[in-house]
Amino acid sequence: MVTGLEPQTPDRSRLRSVGEDDVQLRHRVVHGYGRAYRIAGEGPAVLLVHGIGDSSATWVDLIPGLARRYTVIAPDLLGHGASDKPRADYSVAAYANGMRDLLGVLGIDRATLVGHSLGGGVAMQFAYQFPERTERLVLVSAGGVGREVNPVLRAVSLPGADLLLSALTLPGMRHGTGLFAELMRMLDTDLGQDARELLNLVDSLPDATSRSAFIRTLRAVVDWRGQVVTMLDRCYLAQGMPTMLLWGSRDSVVPVDHAHGAHAAMPGSRLEIFEGAGHFPFHADPARFLALVEDFIETTRPADWSKERWRELLRAGRGVEEELQLASERSAT
Repeated sequence: MVTGLEPQTPDRSRLRSVGEDDVQLRHRVVHGYGRAYRIAGEGPAVLLVHGIGDSSATWVDLIPGLARRYTVIAPDLLGHGASDKPRADYSVAAYANGMRDLLGVLGIDRATLVGHSLGGGVAMQFAYQFPERTERLVLVSAGGVGREVNPVLRAVSLPGADLLLSALTLPGMRHGTGLFAELMRMLDTDLGQDARELLNLVDSLPDATSRSAFIRTLRAVVDWRGQVVTMLDRCYLAQGMPTMLLWGSRDSVVPVDHAHGAHAAMPGSRLEIFEGAGHFPFHADPARFLALVEDFIETTRPADWSKERWRELLRAGRGVEEELQLASERSAT
């Protein structure tokens, strides 16, 4: 299913050549903590925010293509990848603050935000906290737009999760888990679409410090009943914010129903479904993903934020919330 405009052919005269050497990790210290990030290209800024347990490496194959036209920044969130993993605040709001501060250090005032999974929730929170610094939103299999989430993540939010994650890294257990994942893939289950990427997330937690940061982050957004953070109650504030939703039809982590609910709650948003893809549609079909993001940026105007409009939306929020809730419920049925 595809809604919105079809991707346009890029103007090749504007493209710059960007190689793998241009997207190596760099490091800055912000508020006393080491932050790793990748940056490449020139032009309007595009901030890529990865999901929980992941890192900027998830975007490596896409960065050269985007960097032909834009300044691309892909950070490792605090507690992830090569960034520091302190005992700290790992809430969505804290991550949004961290993105603002990193952009400030890099001298970037405004950006189009592309957020995957947890990163989608961070992108929405960034737009809510700093609308004047947000030009567009691209939400990819985003958290924060519904309660449902994979039961494994709910289980990991429970006490004793550190022991479970530690056990999964043991050679024998890791081998068995790998065989199970391969079986799920061969049986063509939805979980099988994401099994390899999810196992890679387990492999990215080799020590107690990494696992602790992962669990702190997860518990900030998920409990045993599902996701605890939602941005749907504030979606009306996104009026005038160009927004595109990209989802895999077989997402085993955040169900595709969430995409339809968010689309209904965000009037004017674009929705693109990657048929047969799981939680990582930009891995399943990177060429289409790149074309859609480029087209979205090129065919939309950056959001024009004003304090007056913000106040009007807040004051009218109650009625708007009720309308959006009804729209979301209709979409779910």
